Amino acid sequence: MKKAFVISALLVVLTLSLGGSAVSKGTDSGATYEQLRLFTEVLSIVQNQYVDEVPPKDLIYSAIKGTLRGLDPHSSFLDPESYREMQVETSGSFGGLGIEITLKDDVLTVVAPIEGTPAYRAGLQTGDRIVKIDGLSTKDMQLSDAVKRMRGKPGTKVTVTIAREGWTEPKDFEIAREQIRVQSVRAHDLGGGIAYLKLRQFQEQSPGDMSAALDKASKAGMKALILDLRNNPGGLLTAAVEVTEEFIDDGKLVVYTEGRVRNQNMRFSAHAKKSYPNLPMVVLVNQGSASASEIVAGALQDWGRAIIVGAQTFGKGSVQTIIPLSDGSGLRLTTAKYYTPKGRSIHGKGITPDIVVEIPKETAVRDRVQPVLDPLEELRKDVQVQRAIDVIKTMRIIEQQRPATQVQARPQ
Repeated sequence: MKKAFVISALLVVLTLSLGGSAVSKGTDSGATYEQLRLFTEVLSIVQNQYVDEVPPKDLIYSAIKGTLRGLDPHSSFLDPESYREMQVETSGSFGGLGIEITLKDDVLTVVAPIEGTPAYRAGLQTGDRIVKIDGLSTKDMQLSDAVKRMRGKPGTKVTVTIAREGWTEPKDFEIAREQIRVQSVRAHDLGGGIAYLKLRQFQEQSPGDMSAALDKASKAGMKALILDLRNNPGGLLTAAVEVTEEFIDDGKLVVYTEGRVRNQNMRFSAHAKKSYPNLPMVVLVNQGSASASEIVAGALQDWGRAIIVGAQTFGKGSVQTIIPLSDGSGLRLTTAKYYTPKGRSIHGKGITPDIVVEIPKETAVRDRVQPVLDPLEELRKDVQVQRAIDVIKTMRIIEQQRPATQVQARPQ
């Protein structure tokens, strides 16, 4: 009787929550009710006849996960523990491998390893396919479950099995977890008034870190900037907007979003009190530049504000909203797609650089596994950074030669 009561109560709740929404959209509420009856009928059969007794909570969680898995690779259910971990992650510190992953073509795929983390030092690359975690197949594994399995207490180890283009068979990588404290910005003076800032991820503190780094570089005589967004997997949309505000005029559009619900149709414009709208700059991107990185690169490219140099970006142009639920769990739900100021959707396409400069994969892996101790020496050997320096020098020559009223040319 108790089980029957649980199922009946669930049917009432689902009917009230989903049926009401369906009526408001003009769909057939009767058909919705019938489908909910089928759903609860299955739950009842599983509870009463499955070989092992399963707690109702586990059944409901599994059902929710299955529902979201069928929507798109980026929507997922976060149990209370995963929801708490997600909140910690956006603050910039968590225990794990230091890797951003996604589902691409239904396969768990590396977006980018975070520089300086265990995954980066182990040699994991953008585009690597994770086929197993500790021997467990990732086929049909939800994104949040994969993240949960790779995170853990610092010092413990996890084995990820990687399939990579060009390999005849997958290889195991045993990686020790560490406390991942992502420092948002790394800065270097390249000489000749050229400042180099690498933004690793878009977190809560990223805009403040970027602003402080720019102030310091400006006081040191910065006359041009290379902003490195390579292997930056993204993060908070608001952080991307605030970073972009540093470089475009007040009131200019940074990004806009469109979704089914009216409150998901938003426009984000620059409201910068202190910025660098005229600073000559180059933005570096590659296959590991995703989401928020693409928002920044796309906006600066659309406004002709920066030259984009590097390789085609990842192509993640959807917005996920985190929705807290009553029991401490949450939904990571795709609620909108974002567009650059000129109306470009980069979802599945990415940002095409103004100047394409590819780095051989063999070189990238060798440098990562055996990193150069001197960061400046590493930058001198970086062909994309060196091309960016050449572009800035060309921009300066054009700036010196053109009349004051002429629109600045963009070198190709």
